[in-house]
Amino acid sequence: MFDLDGVLVDSVGVMREAFTVAYREVVGPGEPPFAEYSKHLGRYFPDIMRIMGLPLALQEPFVRESYRLAHRVRMFDGVPDLLRSLRADGYRLAVATGKSGPRARSLLDGLGVLTQFEHVLGSDEVANAKPAPDIVLRAMELLGAGPDETMMIGDAVTDLASARAAGVTAVAALWGESDPSDLLAAEPDAVLHKPGELVALCGGGPLA
Repeated sequence: MFDLDGVLVDSVGVMREAFTVAYREVVGPGEPPFAEYSKHLGRYFPDIMRIMGLPLALQEPFVRESYRLAHRVRMFDGVPDLLRSLRADGYRLAVATGKSGPRARSLLDGLGVLTQFEHVLGSDEVANAKPAPDIVLRAMELLGAGPDETMMIGDAVTDLASARAAGVTAVAALWGESDPSDLLAAEPDAVLHKPGELVALCGGGPLA
């Protein structure tokens, strides 16, 4: 089970631009607090707005701009090979993201990898978004998998908290933009420095 942004795709540039446009449309002039926003990645956008004390009205222009700029999002090096290798080895894959489900599926479809995943779940499709365990539990239910045979790979402390609350293996991905010290302080069950290391963690051979 994968988080999306910062694990499968490098979308921070698009997020920054979308957030900047949304902030200036709704709030007005001034420096958009993207640095603070980025500390909450992994959470559902409305939850981040509540935490930051910003208007929920930012969501509409943020989503609009995210769709408009989606063609700029790229997968991290090694991720396409990783997905093919895991599927070839018989692993069943899902995405559990802080994004909305429709936006996540649209993005993965545009990148040509949506069919690699049996299920792609967004935070709008469960009662409680990360760090609650709902999205991980729902993905396991759809996959027919138990906690002892499931791992969640994320790049945010909220991903690890959600995984731990669901009783699954919590794996930190360090190749994105997140602060490694924050992830390591959360004491994940395993740490990956590049996507290919997940194959060895799953018991397969090395993948560069």
